[in-house]
Amino acid sequence: MRGHALPSDDVEAIPDSVADSFTVATFNVNGIRAARRRGFDQWLRARSVDVLALQELRCAAADVGTFPGYSAAMDVGSVAGRNGVAVLTRVPAAAVRTWVTHPPRARGLGEFAAQGRYIEVDLADRPVTVACLYLPKGGLPAHLQRPGSMREQPDGGIKYERKQRFLAAFAREVHRNRLAALSAGREFVLTGDLNIAHTQHDVTNWRAARTMDGFLPTDREWFSSLLGTRRLVDVVRQVHGERPGPLTWWSWAGQSFTKDVGWRVDHQLTTPGLARLATAAVVDKEPSPAERLSDHAPLVVTYSAGAVVLQP
Repeated sequence: MRGHALPSDDVEAIPDSVADSFTVATFNVNGIRAARRRGFDQWLRARSVDVLALQELRCAAADVGTFPGYSAAMDVGSVAGRNGVAVLTRVPAAAVRTWVTHPPRARGLGEFAAQGRYIEVDLADRPVTVACLYLPKGGLPAHLQRPGSMREQPDGGIKYERKQRFLAAFAREVHRNRLAALSAGREFVLTGDLNIAHTQHDVTNWRAARTMDGFLPTDREWFSSLLGTRRLVDVVRQVHGERPGPLTWWSWAGQSFTKDVGWRVDHQLTTPGLARLATAAVVDKEPSPAERLSDHAPLVVTYSAGAVVLQP
């Protein structure tokens, strides 16, 4: 069953929960069952965010479970143990759209529609549409593939081309969805694991990363094409400024986590009206490798709610 709802390193310090703000978090859990065994529920209870977008559930809907205090809308996808996205909200969503219930309109996304990569909800308690994306990880173009220097066997650029097809089509799709939200009187936020680091501030070793999937010129150019004063705003970069970090992903291997050698691939891109209300951004990086919930860490953004609260 897909596309359904179930009931019921600090960067900037997020203040205690107050009536005039709300929090939106995005978190690639790399398997929700594993994350829950590691302490996800304790984190969620302590953090008490208003909206939480999840990627890589990696299990059947029946195995996701429930989240006390939240309603969960999800699309687990059709590939067992892969992908899967969800949005948790304090109040059941006013509307839920997945690529199963509402097929994408942009040509080129059909091959991805059943994979559990995108879900969109209209919040019931404020005029905001929250979209959650798990963007396909790609690979290197054929001319950069060198046998013996890659973790995987060269594939002639097949995964790279697949990702490029997705990027081209999704850019059209998210443009339409953003405009649809604005036409309905709603702000729009695209959250999720985009598997792309945008600028040199988003990768620890950015010079070496220039020939890596996720930081290739084509990846970064695509990311830039989504942004603009009349399009979407990278609110984490807006809050954090043009300086290194904050990072959201570190390899399980070696000392990457301890030495803070990683990437920022988890994002919140919003319409300009909502971006103006962003007051803080925090990455909840765990204190030690033994306490990690995933290879990603939750990204939490606080928005001032005064201008986007629905009137009774």
